[in-house]
Amino acid sequence: MRRIFYALILLGLLASAGAAAEPALLPDQIGPWLADGPAKNYSLKELPADWISSSLDGHILHEAGLVRVENRAYKNGDQSWSVRLWVLGDPSGAYELHTALLDPRVSKPGTVEDTIASGAGLFLIGNLVMQGMSSSMEIPLEDLRTLRNALAAKADKTPFPPLKSYLPVKWRVFGTERYALGPVGFRAAMASLGQRAYADLADHVGFQSGVEAMLARYQGEYGSGVLLLLEYPTPQLAEQHLHHLEQTLSAAAKQAGVTVERKASLLSLVFEPTSAMHAQAIRDEVNYETDVTWNEPRHTATDPPMVVIMVKIFLFTGLFLGFATGVGIAFGGLRVIIKRLFPGKIFDRPEDIEVLQLGLSGKKIDASDMY
Repeated sequence: MRRIFYALILLGLLASAGAAAEPALLPDQIGPWLADGPAKNYSLKELPADWISSSLDGHILHEAGLVRVENRAYKNGDQSWSVRLWVLGDPSGAYELHTALLDPRVSKPGTVEDTIASGAGLFLIGNLVMQGMSSSMEIPLEDLRTLRNALAAKADKTPFPPLKSYLPVKWRVFGTERYALGPVGFRAAMASLGQRAYADLADHVGFQSGVEAMLARYQGEYGSGVLLLLEYPTPQLAEQHLHHLEQTLSAAAKQAGVTVERKASLLSLVFEPTSAMHAQAIRDEVNYETDVTWNEPRHTATDPPMVVIMVKIFLFTGLFLGFATGVGIAFGGLRVIIKRLFPGKIFDRPEDIEVLQLGLSGKKIDASDMY
């Protein structure tokens, strides 16, 4: 019993040593910035209280698949800079966390892979979300790009969710993009966009069926609205949840102009639309096209000219006739030669020949007389 106890202690020490020996992702130097000590790792349970906010609680981090948080301080003369790196299990979870951290007050238009927000120094690369924390200065853009390039080699190369590319760029208020993998992220996204009245839709959109949600606020020349996109694994599931959501929406929501529309596997809803026309205009900008492909064997028409076809027909017919004639002559000639050399021994042996005789004459038929 004591041996088992010591073995368990040894396994625990080895596991903790392996976790402690996990290599740091943040580099020792970023341009002119030098690390002020080793990186510190935090698990979900060890996160400082001031890192958690109303829009980013432990439930969202758990849903997004947080692995750990790496924090490291850097110095450049009298200036200091603290980098907080969120490490997620996959790029989808990282994208959910990234959108939850976006602030429309500082976000700039750009690609999701390299979104850099002034002051916050926030960007996404693979399964990593980086925050540059500095209260006294704006982090130089060049240094942010240097750090991004250093992390790119260590990040997960799995593609981001395709749903993010469906959001229209026209009229979008940058920084309001929200992506949800589950009900917790969905409720937080709806609350951050001022749609708490519809947060209960998280129980009806079908996250248990593998749906993904994407939201953003739009402000156009003639009105505004909040667009919600729901992508389902199959068009059949989308059609099923379309009817379910139509029954779930309250009469007040329908009167306010909230409708559900389906395009293949994608459902779209516009909350607080200024007008039905503006809501439809936002939907028309959705970058989603369906492609139905059918791969089957095919060949290209390469028929030769008619003259070539006729020449080949006569040629191969002549070759076939010549071959048949040659085989016939060879077979007949061989038979005659064998009969001359071995008469009645191999072919047409008398004892093997039977002749029907009508008996019209008294002469007995000799089989050899036939040759």
